[in-house]
Amino acid sequence: MKSPTSAAPGSLLTQAAGEGRTGALVVGGPPGGTLYLVDGRVTYAESAAAPGVGELLTASGRLAPRTWQAALDTATSQARVGRVLLEQGHITQGELELCVLGATYDAAYFALAPAAAPVNFLDGAAHWLGDVVRVDAAAVVRESRRRARLLDDIFPNVRIDTAAVTPVPRPPRERITVTAAQWELLVHADGQRTPADLALLLGRAGYATVQELRRLAALGLIESPGERVAGTEPAFARVPRARASAPQSTVASPATVPDGPTVPIVTRARPGLASGDPPREAEPGPAHRPPRLARRKPGAKLPKELISQPAPPHPGTDEVLLKRIRTALRALR
Repeated sequence: MKSPTSAAPGSLLTQAAGEGRTGALVVGGPPGGTLYLVDGRVTYAESAAAPGVGELLTASGRLAPRTWQAALDTATSQARVGRVLLEQGHITQGELELCVLGATYDAAYFALAPAAAPVNFLDGAAHWLGDVVRVDAAAVVRESRRRARLLDDIFPNVRIDTAAVTPVPRPPRERITVTAAQWELLVHADGQRTPADLALLLGRAGYATVQELRRLAALGLIESPGERVAGTEPAFARVPRARASAPQSTVASPATVPDGPTVPIVTRARPGLASGDPPREAEPGPAHRPPRLARRKPGAKLPKELISQPAPPHPGTDEVLLKRIRTALRALR
């Protein structure tokens, strides 16, 4: 294996396809990826930023995880996983081809995106899925460039494609309309999941997930990567607190606040005390207590001195309702 050289992945893919080579074009760097060729035509592509065929089939519920794992255990060494799924009737030819094409174009977009990256070609390498479909390499390069232009028209920030997705704490407008796909992304985005993680979690194609995230960024519903810079957060004012052991004096004494500036605090001596005299305790005085009413037996009438004439009704008072209340009170005696 030769040491990788830094070059444009798309140009090397076109060169390998023109020579009719069979093997794997390995693209390094984040996110990187691998494109597999047979006689100069692309048969499959994979990248860390895009879910593969197995993830798409199992996350979407098309195949049971145990069925996919059984196919891997049986035919990985012979590079016939796709053929085994077809022979056993777990999936149709058309379904498998569509899934392989979608995964190939998704991974090729991320692998061919950088203008220059470490690239190496492994002669004779084959993917364990097998030869399901063959795509012209020039068509793969054109589609990758077309997808990049479409994303830039939506929101020109390529870091959204691979960075962790963080929803904004507050929408920029009072009313915003989102689609069901965008709502699912916002619900599952937690500031740690990347677009690839969200695509794998929801069973969606990688490019379709990135496309919706670019639209959300254009709406201002997710934070753009690199928007926050460490150390630039707004500083909050801290209220200075005096220490408990600070002596009382008539001059200003500086007080140091943790993580804050030195703030002067003015304390005053209590009147009538000389400097250095201990504070005197307050003399006990008559405490004000509310008058207590004499206890009476249940059902007993109030004393005559506490019975006063009823106050004149307030304007707007319902006289009928007051009469009913008085009648009910009399019945309780």
